Amino acid sequence: MTSSDTLPIPRLASPADAHEHAWLVESRHPTSEGVVLYVRCAGCDSRRVDLAPRAEMPPTALSRAVVTPSAR
Repeated sequence: MTSSDTLPIPRLASPADAHEHAWLVESRHPTSEGVVLYVRCAGCDSRRVDLAPRAEMPPTALSRAVVTPSAR
């Protein structure tokens, strides 16, 4: 059942989507699929995992950006 009196639920943007990330490589590991890169955003400390299948190709994201909880 649908109703014309309801509003759509807004999609909440995650803090990881708030800006253009500047990814820095924290570590890299060669695998049979290419080089796996563990990267961190210089601005917000979000992290994700990338894969560079070949040296001449840019890396692609294997995971979503995950915001690291701040240490208190």
